[in-house]
Amino acid sequence: ERERERESAGCNEAGQVDERRERERRVMRKVGAATTTTPAAGVRPLSAARKVIRHHEEKRVLISGGAARDRFSRFSSLMLRAQVQVDGGDSNDGELPPLEMLKKENELLKEAIEAAGGSVTELEGELEAAGVPFEKESDAADVGDEEGEEATGTSRLSSTSQQKKADSNAPNDSPWSPVQVFPDGHKMEEVYGETESPTGDGTECLRFDPTLWSHAGHIKERYNRYCNLRYAIDQNEGGLDQFSQGYKIYGFNRGEHEGKQGIWYKEWAPNAKALALVGDFNDWDPKPEHWAFKNPYGTWELFLPDVGGKSAIEHRSRIKCRIESESGEWLERIPAWIKWATQAWDEVQFNGCYWEPEGESEPGVFEQDKKYQFKYNRPPKPSNLRIYECHVGMSSHEPKVNSYLEFKEDMLPRIKDLGYNAIQIMAIQEHAYYGSFGYHVTNFFGISSRSGTPEELKAMIDEAHRLGLFVLIDVVHSHASSNSNDGINLFDGSDGQYFHSGEKGYHWMWDSRLFDYGNWEVLRFLLSNCRWWLDEYKFDGFRFDGVTSMMYHHHGLQMAFTGNYDEYFGMQTDLDSVTYLMLANDMIHSIFPNAVTIGEDVSGMPTFCRPVKEGGVGFDYRLNMAIADKWIDIMETSTDEFWGMGDICHTLTNRRYGEACIGYAESHDQALVGDKTIAFWLMDAEMYYGMEVDMHNDVVNRGISLHKMIRTVTSALGGEGYLNFMGNEFGHPEWIDFPRDDTYDTSTGEFIPGNGGSHDKCRRRWDLADSEGLKYKFMNSYDRALMHLDKAFGFVNAPHTFISRKDEMDKMIVYERGDLVFVLNFHPTNSYTDYRVGCYKSGGYKVALSSDEGVFGGWNNVSKWNNVEFFTQDGDYDNRPCSMQIYAPSRTAVVYAPSDWCDSENESIPGLGVKDVGPYFSY
Repeated sequence: ERERERESAGCNEAGQVDERRERERRVMRKVGAATTTTPAAGVRPLSAARKVIRHHEEKRVLISGGAARDRFSRFSSLMLRAQVQVDGGDSNDGELPPLEMLKKENELLKEAIEAAGGSVTELEGELEAAGVPFEKESDAADVGDEEGEEATGTSRLSSTSQQKKADSNAPNDSPWSPVQVFPDGHKMEEVYGETESPTGDGTECLRFDPTLWSHAGHIKERYNRYCNLRYAIDQNEGGLDQFSQGYKIYGFNRGEHEGKQGIWYKEWAPNAKALALVGDFNDWDPKPEHWAFKNPYGTWELFLPDVGGKSAIEHRSRIKCRIESESGEWLERIPAWIKWATQAWDEVQFNGCYWEPEGESEPGVFEQDKKYQFKYNRPPKPSNLRIYECHVGMSSHEPKVNSYLEFKEDMLPRIKDLGYNAIQIMAIQEHAYYGSFGYHVTNFFGISSRSGTPEELKAMIDEAHRLGLFVLIDVVHSHASSNSNDGINLFDGSDGQYFHSGEKGYHWMWDSRLFDYGNWEVLRFLLSNCRWWLDEYKFDGFRFDGVTSMMYHHHGLQMAFTGNYDEYFGMQTDLDSVTYLMLANDMIHSIFPNAVTIGEDVSGMPTFCRPVKEGGVGFDYRLNMAIADKWIDIMETSTDEFWGMGDICHTLTNRRYGEACIGYAESHDQALVGDKTIAFWLMDAEMYYGMEVDMHNDVVNRGISLHKMIRTVTSALGGEGYLNFMGNEFGHPEWIDFPRDDTYDTSTGEFIPGNGGSHDKCRRRWDLADSEGLKYKFMNSYDRALMHLDKAFGFVNAPHTFISRKDEMDKMIVYERGDLVFVLNFHPTNSYTDYRVGCYKSGGYKVALSSDEGVFGGWNNVSKWNNVEFFTQDGDYDNRPCSMQIYAPSRTAVVYAPSDWCDSENESIPGLGVKDVGPYFSY
């Protein structure tokens, strides 16, 4: 240990050599172009550079002992005296006043910088004389000075200079987290696929489950409906590609009419008798030229020519459409295809906002009121999805609504560092009621204006792509807000324009409207909405919300699915809805081949995650929602000494073969008010005063141990992908409660008290995870190591899975995932020495990850630092061809990996004992 301290402090000779080599490497990076640039005749650039470095290494002692060191010593002494005065310590009468001391401090600091600058200039001169090409430090400083001047007086994170600083082209120095690097001016390269005509009869999906042939007639019928719709779209709309780009026709688009440039506005409102545009551009009083005309298909059209070379409607100005309904009532509505809707601070209702920035920014640089240009390409489709579910508005540690740009600066680096490779963003579609968590959508093509503008969201997504993060949007097509003032309900005055009329079009539990998926224009609206998010904002895929409600006429309410196939393929299934989902998945995967779709289905419908061309619904993944319910159930009804190992394993693995799932221990659902997170279930009130690092608390120690174990077994057995909700990785305390006022339950009439509009429980306490004095850091560090273990070995989606032991007496679960052997001891008190566990591969194993590491809040009983190698013995054990003997402490999860891929000295990820970045590294 003393030797390590000396090495880290650079106090021995080897440490000095390493320090010098590191300085050489830093200069080598600056002169990297020397390998491709022709040097002066007879000069070897790298050798010359090393000679210059060594020359300055010899002079370093003289420099450090000369004027620069003397100035720095005086400066340090002055600072120490200043600190004593600030802290209220004793001071002599001869001490300088604070103002004079500050002036003196600035003078000495300037002198020290000038002395250091002279040394740098001398080094640059010698490198130039040696013919070694490099980037001058002074040039970089000049750029920084110019950027600093530009930043002066700008608004929050919006200046060009700040974006350039964030948009660094310097390679990432962590092999675990590579970033995209492109030269200035590079534009994102979008690659589109092509749609193909459907073939077959839709029964290919049955090859995974021959028992489904009993319901082949139903599956053929829905596939036939899909084929007929595809044919009609091809014949009448020019194909699915064109049909899904309705946003280029409807709403506001720049165009031409009779040789004049201007704005085309088109709106489908078949039951309206008249329609006009009103807004700031005409003082909310429509002139004759602001009235639209209606075509034979129920679409209103209006062209507004430019005035004096400028748009008739100013960028950012408020706008609505004024409609005369069939009954003669006059209505004001936000255009259904609006790109942005805003709410003034002194108004209750939202207004549509005309969004058409003039000019374009440089690629990758956000500029206020300029159209953002994407710079970075989409990341490759992850083979192992590790999803970080997040909400921009509540992502700040302050009690406020966070912005897209703040999320970009603060949250994206945190997520990347944790090891997740995808973010799933909630509440992007505009929703007038913030407390709905984004699920009562009012403006389907507009982004949530509480967090910023469309261009700010684009800048956020582009930065996520630079960091290698896949970006999914939580899209809501299962229902819409019943709010008719701000949304599309009763848009043209009729009950059944976008939705089913009457009770069929109303969800009594959600107080929302239900789409008519058999309507041609509704299909255009929703399919175009999917395409809009992929095309305009460069999202990489979707999490479709409330799919169970869509697929069944009973909406899954008061229905317990038992797995009987009659529950999925019968009169209760809404074939119009299922056909829409097939169309949506077909369009998404055909035109955007690397896109990912995830369906929130609790029913377990067979063929849900089989491709459309096989006759399936077409999703890539299903959310395995039963897992989170199981964890809540066992924590609520029993203590861990009574948990059933077989029951846990059955729930984690109970999914259909050939249909991928996303497993998770908890999502946003479990964090909402009325429920509790896993950490809160485990520790409850003890989290308020028992989380100090130096405090022993049995309840907290138990909770942290089980929190780590639950996440370990869920990530490895729960599916082919993994999801975590923002903040739960470190055991975020309490619950989520959006600011809300008093209200009544629409289904029961029961009074529901509000919270006075408070944001206190609608934020994330990152300060808890970042505090060195609190135990939250242990859970945070373990989750980070677990995610990086998957980066190294790809266990989450590894094809090989085998559970060899589910011991109810010992409370042990032993299983293999890929090359790894997981050993989990859930027993509250018993630890086992020389415990034999079966494994598939023979040879030596070492500890790759242990929840008992000190850095994770453990006791170091099993640690990678022990560097023990466990050798297997041949012979059948637990139905495995070989086995090994290990130590299994109570309430501990340990992951063993082949010895060749373990390195206890590698602390690039604290607590993880993986060699380099593992054998199957995948970001």
